Amino acid sequence: MLVEDNKIFREALELLFDLRPEIDVVAMFDNGTTAIANVREHRPDVVLMDYRLPGLNGAQATRAILEAYPETAVVCLTASVSGREVQAILAAGAVACLTKDEELDEIIATIHRAAKR
Repeated sequence: MLVEDNKIFREALELLFDLRPEIDVVAMFDNGTTAIANVREHRPDVVLMDYRLPGLNGAQATRAILEAYPETAVVCLTASVSGREVQAILAAGAVACLTKDEELDEIIATIHRAAKR
């Protein structure tokens, strides 16, 4: 599941992931509140979560998702993040925090590690 408020980046990720047969994007949302409400329906193995979102931030959305669905893994993928924000998202239960300028192979490898945990 992709949670990203930037429509162009969200759709680009979907296109890139569609090229990888081992990754199936089950849903995409532009805010944490909607993502939380839809995890039950889609049951993703991994949620790829932006940190800066309208309404709830990535740490708040991660905490809510993992409280309700602890079997789901969350990986934060954000443009920029402070040390304090990294601590917040990891404390909320995310298994990793990456920046959007990471190589695609590293993002995919992190998703795989998160799914296998």
